[in-house]
Amino acid sequence: MATLFGREYSRRELCRRVGDVRQVAGVRPYELLDGKGRGVRAADFRTGTGFRFSVLADRGLDISHAEYRGRPVAWISPTEEAAPAYFQPGGLGFLRTFYAGLLTTCGLTYCGAPCEDEGEPLGLHGRISHIPAYDLAIDQRWEGDEYHMSLSGKLREAAVFQENVELRRSISVRLGESRLFVKDEIENLGYKETPFMLLYHINLGFPVVDEGARIVSPTAAAEPRDAEAEKGKDEYASLPAPVPGYAEQVFYHEMKPDSEGLVHAAIVNDAFAGGPFGAYVTYPKSELPRFIEWKMVGEGEYVVGMEPANCLVAGRAAEREAGTLQFLEPGEVRQVTLEIGVLDGEEAVKELEAKVTSALRS
Repeated sequence: MATLFGREYSRRELCRRVGDVRQVAGVRPYELLDGKGRGVRAADFRTGTGFRFSVLADRGLDISHAEYRGRPVAWISPTEEAAPAYFQPGGLGFLRTFYAGLLTTCGLTYCGAPCEDEGEPLGLHGRISHIPAYDLAIDQRWEGDEYHMSLSGKLREAAVFQENVELRRSISVRLGESRLFVKDEIENLGYKETPFMLLYHINLGFPVVDEGARIVSPTAAAEPRDAEAEKGKDEYASLPAPVPGYAEQVFYHEMKPDSEGLVHAAIVNDAFAGGPFGAYVTYPKSELPRFIEWKMVGEGEYVVGMEPANCLVAGRAAEREAGTLQFLEPGEVRQVTLEIGVLDGEEAVKELEAKVTSALRS
């Protein structure tokens, strides 16, 4: 059954009222036509609740704009949703095309700060978010009284004499829900061991992020990354109004999973007109043991990143030196799942808080 407009509908009850389900929800593919994004393939999702978001097939099957009932959820940078051809892989060139959005994937063989690892110069946050997908497929169908919508595709990070790694991604939703699911499979298609670094850069912005908003998470400890973050270690979970001249602060969280092994983290704006409003991520800690908070509350650059990962963000050389760098063996497959959704109203926030409290007590 799908809950729409305050009541539940079976398949038969809903279909009697519409000519096509796309009247209330669906996935629509298209191409961007202007600016640096011209030619980028994309798809818009609508779930029927006012939850909408855009997936960029030519930018790693990542998610750019997202909104709920007209309220933006994600921060959008000034770089535009640029085509992959504009990617500058060295140094901090990644930031020239980092539109942010609800989800930017970082990896697959390196991410984090620029560095040199075993003689190889590596830029910021890897290549995967600038790789176009292939074998794209949209699926929209009833399963009993539930209507499912999904977009799937494959991305290959490969070079002659180097890595050959494939990401198979599916993004799915259900009619009547204000959440999405990301299911990733990463396979080493090559014949030698390759480094594996993966970080999900979830970028929340105004009005989820606003003065008085807060981070809700099962944090056992939050370690400042550097001296700048040390200045704000006591306020890592609270958000101010935009701060002139603010320098980014990054915190490494040790998260406690619940009894099912899941971590639930959110940002909540309790003062939003009409009631509390926020967004959350849920994921298995066994798949993503690290969590990074990117707190950037400057003017115009007003965003907080919630970043589940299998690494930290000091770069691949630092991971190798620390003995924490993960690898994919030839033929090895890793699976990762994420749930990202909206919190609308006091009841939804309390439900999330109860999950966090339960995890901290376990």
